[in-house]
Amino acid sequence: MTALTWIVVWGVTAMLAAAIAGGLAGYKNRDYSFWMGWCFLLPPLLIVLILLPHIEGQRPKRPSLDEEDKHWY
Repeated sequence: MTALTWIVVWGVTAMLAAAIAGGLAGYKNRDYSFWMGWCFLLPPLLIVLILLPHIEGQRPKRPSLDEEDKHWY
């Protein structure tokens, strides 16, 4: 296999892992953007997400950028 083939295989794997992680993180009440980003960079992290338990209750709310900036001043 050529280097180009390996790059394409990794790219397709990364995109599929990110898509699966987004759906699975939403199902498990986790921050889907966090898991999609990390599973895109490191596709084997999808295994970690699969092994994590489901969080009961509402999904944790991420603070807005304004709320985060409020603490810097």
